[in-house]
Amino acid sequence: MSGAANEITLGAPFTANPENATPGTDPDVDHTVAETEQDAAVSPAEQPNPIQLLCQPAATDNDAIPAGDAAKHESSPKWGDRRSSEVAEDGAEVANSGGPAAPEHLGQQASASSSMDFVADLGGPGVSVLRGKEEFAALERRFSNMSQSSSVLERRTSIQRITSRVSQISGYGGKPERVITQQSAADVEKAKAEKEEFNLADVLRSGKEKQDRAGIKHKAVGVAWDELEVIGAGGLKINIRNFSSAIIEQFMMPVLSVLGLVGYKPFASKPRMILRKSSGVLRPGEMCLVLGRPGAGCSTFLKSIANQREGFMEVNGDVTYAGVGWKEMVKLYSGEVVYNMEDDDHLPTLTVAQTVRFALSLKTPRKRIPGVSPKQFQNEVLEMLLSMLNIKHTANTVVGNAFIRGVSGGERKRVSIAEMFCSGAALGSWDNSTRGLDASTALDYAKSLRLLTDIMQQTTFVSLYQAGEGIYQQFDKVLVLNESHVVYFGPSTEARQYMVGLGYKDLPRQTSADYLSGCTDPNERQFADGKDVDSVPSTPERMEEAYRQSDIYRRMMVEKAEYKKHMAEDERHREEFRQAVHEQKQKGVRTKSPYTAPFISQVWAITKRQTILKFQDKFGIYTGYGTSIVIALIVGSVYFRLPESASGAFTRGGLLFLGLLFNALTSFSELPGQMMGRPILYRQVGYRFYRPSAFAVAAVAADVPFNASNILFFSIILYFMGGLYSSAGAYFMFYLFVFTTFMVMAGFFRTLGVATKDYNVAARLASVLISLMVTYTGYLIPVFAMKRWLFWIFYLNPLSYGYEAIFANEFSRINLTCDSAYIIPRNIPSAGITGFPDTVGPNQVCGLTSAQAGQSVISGTQYMNAAFEYSKSHIWRNYGILLGFFVFFMVLQMLFIELLQQGQKHFSIVVFKKEDKELKKLNERLSERKEAFRAGKLDQDLSGLKMKPQPFTWEHLNYSVPVKGGQKQLLNDVFGYVKPGTLTALMGASGAGKTTLLDVLADRKSIGVVSGDILMNGKRIDRDFQRGCGYAEQLDVHEWTATVREALRFSAYLRQPQEVPVTEKDDYVEDIIELLELQDLADGMIGFPGFGLSVEARKRVTIGVELAAKPELLLFLDEPTSGLDGQSAYNIVRFLRKLTAAGQKILCTIHQPNALLFQSFDRLLLLQRGGECVYFDDIGPDSRVLIDYLERNGAKVPHDANPAEFMLEAIGAGSRKRIGGDWGEKWRNSPQFVEVKVEINRLKQEAVANQEQLVGKRSEYATAFMFQFKTVLGRTNSALWRNADYQWTRLFAHIAIALVVGLTFLRLDDSLQSLQYRVFAVFFATILPALILAQIEPQYITSRMTFNREASSKMYSSTIFALTQMLAEMPYSVGCAVAFFLLLYYMVGFPTAATRAGYFFAMVLVTELYSVTLGQALAALSPSIIVAALFNPFLLVLFSVFCGVTAPYPDLPYFWRSWMYWLDPFTWLVKGLVTTCLHDVPVVCQTNEFLLFPPPSGQTCGQYANGFANAIGAYINNPNATDMCEYCQYSVGDSFYSRLNMNYSQRGESIGIFVAFLIFNIFVLLVAAGFLKWSKR
Repeated sequence: MSGAANEITLGAPFTANPENATPGTDPDVDHTVAETEQDAAVSPAEQPNPIQLLCQPAATDNDAIPAGDAAKHESSPKWGDRRSSEVAEDGAEVANSGGPAAPEHLGQQASASSSMDFVADLGGPGVSVLRGKEEFAALERRFSNMSQSSSVLERRTSIQRITSRVSQISGYGGKPERVITQQSAADVEKAKAEKEEFNLADVLRSGKEKQDRAGIKHKAVGVAWDELEVIGAGGLKINIRNFSSAIIEQFMMPVLSVLGLVGYKPFASKPRMILRKSSGVLRPGEMCLVLGRPGAGCSTFLKSIANQREGFMEVNGDVTYAGVGWKEMVKLYSGEVVYNMEDDDHLPTLTVAQTVRFALSLKTPRKRIPGVSPKQFQNEVLEMLLSMLNIKHTANTVVGNAFIRGVSGGERKRVSIAEMFCSGAALGSWDNSTRGLDASTALDYAKSLRLLTDIMQQTTFVSLYQAGEGIYQQFDKVLVLNESHVVYFGPSTEARQYMVGLGYKDLPRQTSADYLSGCTDPNERQFADGKDVDSVPSTPERMEEAYRQSDIYRRMMVEKAEYKKHMAEDERHREEFRQAVHEQKQKGVRTKSPYTAPFISQVWAITKRQTILKFQDKFGIYTGYGTSIVIALIVGSVYFRLPESASGAFTRGGLLFLGLLFNALTSFSELPGQMMGRPILYRQVGYRFYRPSAFAVAAVAADVPFNASNILFFSIILYFMGGLYSSAGAYFMFYLFVFTTFMVMAGFFRTLGVATKDYNVAARLASVLISLMVTYTGYLIPVFAMKRWLFWIFYLNPLSYGYEAIFANEFSRINLTCDSAYIIPRNIPSAGITGFPDTVGPNQVCGLTSAQAGQSVISGTQYMNAAFEYSKSHIWRNYGILLGFFVFFMVLQMLFIELLQQGQKHFSIVVFKKEDKELKKLNERLSERKEAFRAGKLDQDLSGLKMKPQPFTWEHLNYSVPVKGGQKQLLNDVFGYVKPGTLTALMGASGAGKTTLLDVLADRKSIGVVSGDILMNGKRIDRDFQRGCGYAEQLDVHEWTATVREALRFSAYLRQPQEVPVTEKDDYVEDIIELLELQDLADGMIGFPGFGLSVEARKRVTIGVELAAKPELLLFLDEPTSGLDGQSAYNIVRFLRKLTAAGQKILCTIHQPNALLFQSFDRLLLLQRGGECVYFDDIGPDSRVLIDYLERNGAKVPHDANPAEFMLEAIGAGSRKRIGGDWGEKWRNSPQFVEVKVEINRLKQEAVANQEQLVGKRSEYATAFMFQFKTVLGRTNSALWRNADYQWTRLFAHIAIALVVGLTFLRLDDSLQSLQYRVFAVFFATILPALILAQIEPQYITSRMTFNREASSKMYSSTIFALTQMLAEMPYSVGCAVAFFLLLYYMVGFPTAATRAGYFFAMVLVTELYSVTLGQALAALSPSIIVAALFNPFLLVLFSVFCGVTAPYPDLPYFWRSWMYWLDPFTWLVKGLVTTCLHDVPVVCQTNEFLLFPPPSGQTCGQYANGFANAIGAYINNPNATDMCEYCQYSVGDSFYSRLNMNYSQRGESIGIFVAFLIFNIFVLLVAAGFLKWSKR
């Protein structure tokens, strides 16, 4: 077949005779003519539309351009003509595209009278399509019958580029299936039959026809920008915050805020130009690739062009969207212009299908094809998106994240893509959206974007790093940025030649994208012969100037002017766009609302999602119910069947208080989760899925089912075990108020969350507010006894209304009889006191507030009125007030979340360590050498590397993991080796097992079964293997507070041998900083995503940490070039080549390598899905060895293809069918496989023959214990000092509680009431552990994640980690103890004697240390923060209930009193503090505190009752009176605690036992840290 014939057949399928074409078309034929002819073939109007359900297709060309402009339209590549025509011609591979059958309503044939009958712009006035249809069908049949090899060759033509795009969406209506690698003959035949049944062309035609019939309007939004410039914050180098700066900020920020109101802003950022003025236009149906080196301004351009203006100081210039101004666009149509960020953040426990379905539920248009219900619409679009992105097999898999196992990174990226597609936006802006995808999947993604842009007439901007040529060819235009200057914007086909024309040397082996961005790099670019830096525009300014003077710039400006003029003159597009948006809005949505669904539908959809989230988290559900039930059982057993008597009055109030408080405060635990979900919330709000306030309402609604049932179980157990009044009415009143109070408090904490910028601020506020709420509930201090200048807190406290209601509900129904122990005076036979009646007589009184002389039964109403001033009549009043609080907090939430939008703006600010003399000197040297190094004039000195020339081999390697129902095999019989001095690439599809293989080879797996032989130098790997290897993992896990230089030095110090001088290690670290181009960030803090280093800079640090270790055995790298620009990736690989030249062995996974980068590797290990090896051999010069192997086995490689991309296509890595059958089987039967096994045996034999004698015992770690201890402790101290908010929040909470207690109980007197308050003040010391545990556990577990990564390289031991974590907390514990002690002790007015104050301080300090070690021990025992947090309620309730305060020792049931009381650490804390504070403190009752009773006639009060009073430590105030005796219950503090099993003489024993508990915590911590790694991989 001649090239000419092929051109005619493929270039004009509607006019040429398809019978002329034959299989086996020459792939080397030039298709330029064919593509040129295609440019005019079919207009966008006639394209059938497979996405018609998701977004409406664009208007026809007849609508889009007036007849007078037709000639101009044809003359330039506008509106996506070329791409659109390719879609129409795609019969070529439609029949072969494969996939499930189309939905019935889409699968009907287009009628002859459809809009496809006449096709405009074919060059003639109008051409009948009838003949075209027949020829098209013939063409389809021909392609259906082609051989596999022939279709491969055809795929490389220009027609086939679009075909593969179309094939993406062929899986439109089947059930999700997993991709399998080995197919039977029957499977193959079945697949072929399915492909012949499914005809995408019919789907496209019928979809178009049905939409036309339905009269659905279309959206097509081009964008034109004039003199667009962006000014950001800059010019201020911010130093790393630390503990001291956090304290200063707390007091300085309010002052600075006030000064800012009058215009004085001393620390305001200086404006910095981050995008220079530029102009251009992108029409509907066009795609623009945005290129530039990191920091050039690509993300800034993408955000500003997508109307995302938050976070910038100024965005100037004019941007219009189809003639609509940017302000109107923001207000009315913001959901039509969207930006897709680089990070993939999703709700990790939702499945892929649930994530996408949620997005679709909020973007289902009102006007649809007749007969398509909303649910049908959502199912079909979901099916189409999952098929198009090749993730159908993950539909029911949870998305996951860095800590929850889910889909792979590449699949998660595709979920992000699917979610943005659901937005149905007319303009999409995609930021580095192929990061983490393999080359084949990245190409599939680009082709999918191309197809969707064509058919949906979208306007698409994309920035990519390392874009292959196949990806580059999908774009119409390219925009190149150089340090914020636009140096090229124009047709992608002319960009390369433009740069060559400027005088830059053409580098044919570089991809166009790398070449264009390389021209902006002074060290990478090369000048043409005879040209130099002076004769070629080389600075950003000169390049921009040259572009502005070019013909391309003039053409772009003419095109922009024409487009704007056309938009201004012709209102039809704008009106059609507005009408299309209006038609999408569901019933109930305002005309001016940018949302598709009404508010109530938004709330309902989010409520369903949040409920699914809640109930899908089985662990959380079970533990939530379990915690409530167990705590209710414990508390209920302590207060079991309380008597309706005087002895049960105060404890009954305590039971009610616990029942209310426990539930009310558990809602605080939801605050961290709510705040962590903010990035997801604001991204979805940006897509205009829902209003932020809808989320606020839905979050409350979704909580009701779980919390209502949870509180129901809790309250039933507590209520009836505690012996509260048994009636349905009383119980349900109790339940109603407990639940309502919970909802009010949950609303309060949510309001706190949405009003604050981060969790630390919320926690600081909460520590103050919770303390006030608990203290001023009315139980600890009755409202009438509160300080007059603080009692108003009681009336602002929701808990006070809930507590009064449940108290009144209970006590208004019962009467309290007087127990014998409460009768005053009474018989005490053991003290020789007798003669009193055994029941309350006329000369006796019950020792209960409000009791009258001679009264043996006191009504509950009387008691509560006198003791608390509570009234039954307040019950429903209080319920109304609680509802008012609920509504108030709900409204506040909605307002704050809409207006404040805290957490929406993320500034990836890099903060720096303050320079000292050493750092200044080092940084000056880096700066001086920077240019020379990038230019290649300087090299690292690798002469000091001591690599061991030992081969590394593996045979019969299998790996399986346990899954539900059995085992899943991830690696299948893999063979291979790495020789010294070689660089081996490990490649394969996403999910093929590349990272798994690296983990297994690097001995990092902790779960699953590994079988086979992994040998280093012919011997099984031993304990020091991990230390001798470097492994740069895919996830960038670092100590976030460290600077880049510190992280690299830490690795060098602990992993290079101890005998290597520190100065030599430091020098090598400087070399690594230069290699990785981190000179400007050497003292920058690493931070975490959203704060600190960028994604690509963090990736470089990960590599640097491993390189700094100088691994002597082997270096593994997992995707070291992902997220890097082309030049940075090339520098990394170039350095790896230098390491191999020095004798290093390197095995490295790599994604999206261009041909030049691919050539740098010696060998290739290629995996297909299922963990099967399909190739392990040399790559060869120009990839010749690999190409020969592929072609021998049925996969002809086109001359212009990148072998790295093509081989993945061939083995079926993308969405397309494999070429040439089962490559795993081919490899196992190949002579190369035999050679590999022979070579492995030879390497093993040589290694055994040349074994070295080991001198001494090989150690597990490179350095000694004390060196590790000193180095790690230094870093941990630095980390805690820089984790400013963590430590300040802890100190602030101590100060806040001490202040609240101190002010509430300020300068207590000697009254009886003050004696009780002294005990309450002491009891607040038992609250400290709750605060400390909540902070220590997350800190420890977060640090452990870093430790697990570092421990896998044998940097330091678990004992070192645990010890340093504990010791580094000690200084802050002392500071917190001092602050708490000074404020509380002296404000309350405890005894000032040194022995008393010193003991109190010692106890508070031990409490601090105990709490820290307990938190760390619990964290060490827990696999996650969530599990650790579950221990806290159990322990804190146990400790509080059994320590003898809320339930005194004599009142505890014998079961608990006999063992739990003694095992409770708080018992000894309370004993020590109470006896210290009350010993020898005199008690002088106030007038209203005396119990009054008349003496018998003829006796004085002293004669009648003095003996009794003296026996129990009380006193008679008026012993000589004969009418009414004034009895005070205690004469001295010792009388109070003596009956509670406390003794002042046992203070030493109390502190000693408490210290023993502290030592036990340390023991548990060290043992748990050593044996429980909690690192499942």
